Amino acid sequence: MLKDSNSDIFTIGVGGAAGDGVKRTGIKIGSLLRDLGFQVYISLDYPSLIRGGHNFVRLSFSKEKVWNDYSDLDILVALNEETTELHKNELKTDAKTISGLPLPEILENIKNILKEKEIEGGEPSGELIDGNKAFGKGLLAAGLDFYVAYPMTPSTSTLHYLAGEQKPGGLKVVQPENEISVINMALGMAYAGKRTAIGTAGGGFALMQEAFSLSGMAELPLVVMVSQRQAPASGVPTYSSQSDLRFVIHAGHGEFPRIVIAPGDSEESFQAGIDALNLAWKFQVPVVVLLDKILSEHMMTVPIDMNLGHKESGKMANNVNADYGRYEFTEDGISPMAFPGIPNAVVKVNSYEHNEKGITVDKAEDIKKMIDKRFTKMKGIGEDMHNIETIKVYGDKESKNSIIFFGSTKSPVLEASKHLNKDTKLIQIIWLEPFDTEKVKRELEGAEKIICVEANHNGQLASLIHERTGIEITEKILRYDALPFDPIKLAEEINSKL
Repeated sequence: MLKDSNSDIFTIGVGGAAGDGVKRTGIKIGSLLRDLGFQVYISLDYPSLIRGGHNFVRLSFSKEKVWNDYSDLDILVALNEETTELHKNELKTDAKTISGLPLPEILENIKNILKEKEIEGGEPSGELIDGNKAFGKGLLAAGLDFYVAYPMTPSTSTLHYLAGEQKPGGLKVVQPENEISVINMALGMAYAGKRTAIGTAGGGFALMQEAFSLSGMAELPLVVMVSQRQAPASGVPTYSSQSDLRFVIHAGHGEFPRIVIAPGDSEESFQAGIDALNLAWKFQVPVVVLLDKILSEHMMTVPIDMNLGHKESGKMANNVNADYGRYEFTEDGISPMAFPGIPNAVVKVNSYEHNEKGITVDKAEDIKKMIDKRFTKMKGIGEDMHNIETIKVYGDKESKNSIIFFGSTKSPVLEASKHLNKDTKLIQIIWLEPFDTEKVKRELEGAEKIICVEANHNGQLASLIHERTGIEITEKILRYDALPFDPIKLAEEINSKL
């Protein structure tokens, strides 16, 4: 028997054929609810088709924080006859159906139904935003100069959003002919001193591997947003997965430092945009922000304050002269940067192993010296980790029962926790590389039951935790059919394991 903690959460469904304006109607309803003082979560479901198919938007809302949508509907907005038939079994006993009306009348009907049912919101707060747009806003807040991308679901809306934010003398957005051009163009921009980010999905990132390694070898700052979809190959482009975790943390050939951040909601996606751009330029490493279709496209009300953003400059060279070496050895492994066009500076980057001046080397002692130099940065990255939320803990922090997760599974886990029959500690991993081993070990110390929840077949997070901490997690709840976790069903499964 589940603990009933969703009696004050209400859900509206909007369905129709592609082209009927399903998404637009859903977002307009979400904006109305937000303005009425509700906390809103919106999910979008559409098939991997160019045209046609059934599209559906689900909105769950309450006065209090709603982390995920629910299946049972209080109101169904049917933009075609098929929607009524497809979703009739999801209607609650007293549910209302709205059909055959233009958008203004749909919104008015919803307001009237809420009034009749005496469902009231609070003070309007937060912005209704998806992870892709929030990530883009974070990049802007950190001083983004260029965004380069080729359209690939589910990362494309970041490209669309930032394209609309271009200004003379400010942000520039470029769409090259393919993903290989995207990353090579971005590396050229970083070489010229421009803060650059790129966005793609797993298949696009696979094409970028040689140039991703060039970023590591040439120490060119780069931010890469990878939004996961069900794979491999073309997979299921419009549905979700968390199956690229291992691929991303081991991306590229050879060994070089990188940072991988996996936000769990829109607010964290905004912060990840800020952190990723600053960390890339501080440590001169590639930084990957790992999203997925659910996080990229689902929307929720979160606080977004552009004034909280900041731009941290990297280590810049002073008194540049003919002796300038781009890869000068320093105690922290971070060389002072200069860029082409600076008087007296000869700036070289090299895809081959090189010395301080960027000249190719092949002697064993030189090779080892440069590899050690690059990995010396890990000490500084590790020190920064102490001041960053690399993990977050929710629920009962003293509980001997722990649920551990990353990325978009945060939403269903936190919503499911409202229905758990036992007090439980909920542990979210945000930094996947470098992995914050000590913090994770500390939070799992003394746990009698650990359950890992993730959206892949192999339990990649559980195996990563075992590899980095020695803690083996035998209880896993895995979903790999490309659909999101349902909070009620997830709560039932967790309760059965507790």
